[in-house]
Amino acid sequence: MMENCCYDRAEMMVLHMVRRGVFGEVLHGECGYLHDLRAVKFSAEGEGLWRRAHAMTRNGDLYPTHGLGPIAQCMDINRGDRFDYLVSMSGPSRGLQLYQQEHLAADDPRRSEKYVLGDMNLTLIKTVNGRTIYLVHDTNLPRPYSRIQTVRGTRGVKMGYPERIHIEGRSPADDWEPMLEKYAEEFEHPLWKSEAVKKASGGHGGMDYLEDYRLIRCLVAGEPLDADVYDAAAWSCTSALTEQSVAKRSRAMDVPDFTRGAWKTRSPVGIVAG
Repeated sequence: MMENCCYDRAEMMVLHMVRRGVFGEVLHGECGYLHDLRAVKFSAEGEGLWRRAHAMTRNGDLYPTHGLGPIAQCMDINRGDRFDYLVSMSGPSRGLQLYQQEHLAADDPRRSEKYVLGDMNLTLIKTVNGRTIYLVHDTNLPRPYSRIQTVRGTRGVKMGYPERIHIEGRSPADDWEPMLEKYAEEFEHPLWKSEAVKKASGGHGGMDYLEDYRLIRCLVAGEPLDADVYDAAAWSCTSALTEQSVAKRSRAMDVPDFTRGAWKTRSPVGIVAG
């Protein structure tokens, strides 16, 4: 319910464009958490302690929500559609072992640690309405940061890192356009037009501010949250399900319907102003 990437500028602009029909019918999404965390995992305090501990015992997608949340909102998950099942597989575990041998002192006890987390975990999710999602977890190998953030529809496609877009009838044939520079004036999400966000200097560029603002605003006003307990359950349970699928040779795992059928009639996340 505090998933901040749903409030990133690009993700919110894409949600606005989806609601305006720019991409036509949304059919496919790609997302993930692709972040070189090797140095963080081997730090002697803070995140390093628990991140590395997970890598010793778990093999799956350890952090799906950063990428999955915004795609789920674009696809109206739990609000007209829902996750049906997933299949997942992990590759070899090499990155952390190589890092420990190259960066730790010979007498460092961490050199003897064993890791089971595959450096690459790939998951495919199918929704009840037939949409597909490609989800990636990649935190043990060298790379620039990315969440991929692809939205594919019958009228266009948006891809992330760098943010680029192609809209049928508007973009040059067979070519990309820079999304933020070209379409912000027309499709900037209303929340990102607020002066408070423009002045926010920290917190992931302003999306942390919006995350807190919307949570507090909805609770005070008695309004539904942008991401509620059903979303939190659906997005987060995929982590455990990927582990189960990996352990069972990529067997398909059903995603529970935490709404007990209410997803068929619940309203999609709206485009709200500040």
